[in-house]
Amino acid sequence: MDREELKRFFENYPDFWGHLNENEKNFTLETSHCVSYHTGQSVHSSNNRCAGVLFLVNGDLRVYIMSEEGKEVTLYRLSAGDICIMSASCVMDDVTFDVYVDATTDVSAVLLPTSTFSKLQKGNIYIENFSNKIKARRFSDVMWTMQQILFFSFDRRLAIFLYDEYVKNGPIIRYSHLEIARFLGSAREVVSRMLKYFESEGIVTVSRKEIEIIDKKKLKERI
Repeated sequence: MDREELKRFFENYPDFWGHLNENEKNFTLETSHCVSYHTGQSVHSSNNRCAGVLFLVNGDLRVYIMSEEGKEVTLYRLSAGDICIMSASCVMDDVTFDVYVDATTDVSAVLLPTSTFSKLQKGNIYIENFSNKIKARRFSDVMWTMQQILFFSFDRRLAIFLYDEYVKNGPIIRYSHLEIARFLGSAREVVSRMLKYFESEGIVTVSRKEIEIIDKKKLKERI
């Protein structure tokens, strides 16, 4: 993107762009740039450089935590139009745990570097409020995830996942059983077993590379 394209892009985020003065807008345009990640690539981790805030243009990101034994729990997922603020967690004092962000599809985004974000946040109360609103929204996502893990049966959690994917992308779901297990904080064998059960109930058909939802009504009844 050139400068004008970046400006038009940021105008889609009035809570951010609309509260910058001219100097701040120029600073943002001068320092921001486009980035891309391929499927499976690590975007942010305890070992990666704290890149900054990502404004997603295309693709999906998965934000998760991981135990010392390597067990992963997906906190939430982001898609086009969303903002990934955890990729700038090094400048957020209230984030005291390791967060991981991976690309689950090919991703393109506009990166607001950490140094830029930090300077804007310190000098502009509206940008600090903007940051806090995003963090509050993501905290709500995390609490919903924890509620599912703690209180929902696995068949209901899987049904919610499949239904959300149906609403978002249509009846064909092209995630592997292992990927779904990572999203749901479970094991691949558990996912495969439950999908087989859903297939026997006429809710889905399962092949090696995809899952097709064939009865949305039955699926919704599982939620």
